[in-house]
Amino acid sequence: MPENKINVIDAENLEFSELNAIIREAGDCEIKNCLGQRFIAAGMSYRSIKISGTPGNALGAYLNGGTVEVFGNAQDAVGDTMNDGKIIIHGSIGDAAGYAMRGGEIFVKTDAGYRAGIHMKAYKDKVPVMVIGGRTGSFLGEYQAGGLIIVLGLNTNGKPIVGNFPCTGMHGGKLFLRSKCEGIAFPKQVTARPASPEDINEIEKYVRRYCEIYGEDFDKLISSDYTVVTPDSKNPYKQMYVQN
Repeated sequence: MPENKINVIDAENLEFSELNAIIREAGDCEIKNCLGQRFIAAGMSYRSIKISGTPGNALGAYLNGGTVEVFGNAQDAVGDTMNDGKIIIHGSIGDAAGYAMRGGEIFVKTDAGYRAGIHMKAYKDKVPVMVIGGRTGSFLGEYQAGGLIIVLGLNTNGKPIVGNFPCTGMHGGKLFLRSKCEGIAFPKQVTARPASPEDINEIEKYVRRYCEIYGEDFDKLISSDYTVVTPDSKNPYKQMYVQN
């Protein structure tokens, strides 16, 4: 059988609307010279896109299947409200990655900005997963309602694995940090504890997948100390509005 043709698109000097119109007609494709064009692969299903350069905001927004792979960094709102599929970033990402993400997987080689995983949620068999290789900014997992966020803390250059106010308003899902998290202040509505062997089993396949993608040492990473954070309540603000 003949191999599927991979279309090569030169994004230099293309406006985002022009580029996205070409992508919609191209099928599986490789994009070269990407520089800030927004909404790439928005709503895409069951296709493969490889990108060289830096895509703009909302890469893979509403993604419903297929794979988007970026050989570089990406800007804000990667995987906004994505429902399925996979996004792989061979670099760092900006703020609000995985906003309201409800399915699929995001892998980031290095760091993420503020509010990664905000409003992440799960429904029935849909369990979104985000694996970040480096560190994250403040408000990680803000209002998280489901899914898994895994931060591996590689090459942080002595900085904390997470910024300020992690898990603010969290009321579902789990957050795993490859750290003992000494000195990190979590809100009263969550429990942060050392991960058990059962907890580690839950994330093992995603850590392995990260290592396969980026060439890291799986045995070293999976045998490290992890902190797992879970919510104490499904209504973390009840005490603010209801008298005891």
